[in-house]
Amino acid sequence: MATIVVQRPKLAWHERWFISTLYKGLKITFLHAKHTWWTLLQGKGEVTMQYPEEKWDAHLPDHYRGAPALVKDEQDRERCVSCQLCEFICPPRAITITPEEIPSTDKWAKVEKRPREFKIDMIRCIYCGMCEEVCPEQAIYLRKDYAITGTTRAEMVHDKKKLYEIGGVRIGLVNKWNELK
Repeated sequence: MATIVVQRPKLAWHERWFISTLYKGLKITFLHAKHTWWTLLQGKGEVTMQYPEEKWDAHLPDHYRGAPALVKDEQDRERCVSCQLCEFICPPRAITITPEEIPSTDKWAKVEKRPREFKIDMIRCIYCGMCEEVCPEQAIYLRKDYAITGTTRAEMVHDKKKLYEIGGVRIGLVNKWNELK
């Protein structure tokens, strides 16, 4: 096996002591401070949002990703088919689904499964949106919500009932309830 010798470039004195990097960081900080002071001197208003009194609700961008929630269709039926794709794709493993079979006497027995338990640990959730992208029935959506609080860890684990409560109703085609499929 051959040995490869990698020649490191010779650094100048200001690169060895990180002076150029320090200069770049201070330059960025100074420009931000200058912009803030200029805004205040011109009387354009406050730079900092006073959070409890002022909220982002009117200023949220369209691409904002908030907390995930489950939704129902127009007839108040569950959209989720317990395919567990969202559970498998979730990077921090925040989603837990326990499927159950739909009884054969039920009108919608062709669907085969529904979630008996569906839990999302909001402390672990990183709001990446992968669960929403992978859902074939559009049963999980990311809300425009950023103030999710709780006093205990147990309150931050949202169960199926809580997820449907905060998710609401979505209108649109649901393949699960399509009789032609």
